[in-house]
Order: sequence, then structure tokens, then C-alpha cells
Amino acid sequence: MQTLVHSSLAALLIAAATAPATRPAVAQETPRVHYQEIPEGAYSVVAQVRAKPGKEDMLRAATLPLIDLVRSDPKNLVYFLQEDRAKPGHFIFYEVFASQADFDAHNAMP
Repeated sequence: MQTLVHSSLAALLIAAATAPATRPAVAQETPRVHYQEIPEGAYSVVAQVRAKPGKEDMLRAATLPLIDLVRSDPKNLVYFLQEDRAKPGHFIFYEVFASQADFDAHNAMP
């Protein structure tokens, strides 16, 4: 058993070392979130969006640019967009703003 574990670990390390350094389409560098800096009473939104069958790529193309756009808003404290790997086209958005007024102001932007 121990030999099998060592062999499996060695195979994984070799595969990782020789694998191309690519990232999934949705994975992006995220700024470090300092949760202690989020004010009490912050306004958060969690939303799920599911693409219609056959429209997964279209929805992905429309949502990926939102990551940098929303994070560039100084009123945005946290923004994550995730796609369910087991269900392509199923996206979950997670946003935090200091207040609902900040969120409303963000949504009023073009």
C-alpha cells in the first residue's frame, strides 16, 4: 500500500511538473480579501445564473468581462464569479458592497 501511495504521488508530481502552465477560462487572479476590513452591515448579493442549453459559451463570454469591471469599482469590496465544473453554464456570483446604497450606485453605472 505504501509503495502504491509513493508511486502515485511520484506520478502526480511528474505530471504536474510536465503539464503546461495553463489556467481554466474562469480562473483569474483575485485580490487578497481582508475580511476584517468588511464593515458590519455590509450588503452582499449571491446570484445563480444558468445558461439555456447550447448557450453556455455565450453566457460565459458575457460574464467573464464582468470580473474586472466590477472589481474596478471602488465601492466593490468582494466579487467572485464561479462556474460549476460539473454543470457548465451554471454560474454563481458573489458580491459584497459596504452598503445597499453602494450596491445601488454600482448597478446604476452604465
